[in-house]
Amino acid sequence: MNSLFTALIAKRIVATVSALLVIAIGCVAGIWQLGRAETKIALAANLQARQQMPILSANQGPWTLGEASERRMIARGQYIPEAAVWLDNRPRPIPPAGSTNAQSGFYLMMPMKLEGKDLVLWVNRGWAPRNNENRETLPPVQTPNKVISIEGIVFAHPGKVYELGSGKPTAYEGKPRIEQNFDLTIEEMVHGWSQAPFILRELEVGVDDGLLRDWAPLTNGVDRHYAYAFQWFALAFAGFIFWLLSGLREIKRQNSGNRYRGDQE
Repeated sequence: MNSLFTALIAKRIVATVSALLVIAIGCVAGIWQLGRAETKIALAANLQARQQMPILSANQGPWTLGEASERRMIARGQYIPEAAVWLDNRPRPIPPAGSTNAQSGFYLMMPMKLEGKDLVLWVNRGWAPRNNENRETLPPVQTPNKVISIEGIVFAHPGKVYELGSGKPTAYEGKPRIEQNFDLTIEEMVHGWSQAPFILRELEVGVDDGLLRDWAPLTNGVDRHYAYAFQWFALAFAGFIFWLLSGLREIKRQNSGNRYRGDQE
């Protein structure tokens, strides 16, 4: 067996190197996909554990990002709708059943002036679909014109998408702001107010305000990572099998040729 593999390698250097390259790429990519899946599972477990901790109150702060990150929080105050930011190119968190295409839309980021405090809290109120015919036609959303209480989960930011340009906020004169990404530091400089160092992603509270809040779990896509890992490992295995079978056929062909020449002599 050792002599056979030695012959397969020695007589087919280029094919062997090519096969090793395919096998290495397949194994490394497969292991990376498994790592991605495990990372998501660990993050989801950590998030669930932090959500089991006592609920914080934004009005009783101040809270740092480290103290509040990924924990449940309640907040009482009044929205400032004229300062809202619509984050574009955001897919619907959980597509409808049977749908294969991710519907594009907006996250509505809206500041809330906390009751009894000189502090603003940015809230990701939810997702709404985009008008495909006119990008600047925003979906109808209802905003309470009074002090309300909300509950959500604390995050450092609402998620980022690829953006061309400087990323500075666009100046709108009397028009809603449509941005690709959201930066708390920039918003604080633009408005000149004191604000919490995190955003609150509002949970579903059964209010029909035109926004969806069926947020995707952090483990979303884990099965896809496992499927990709299987494909990469299958590629590595196929590369090895192809190298082995093609080599065996070549050796068999050479042996047949040698026997034929021997009979001729």
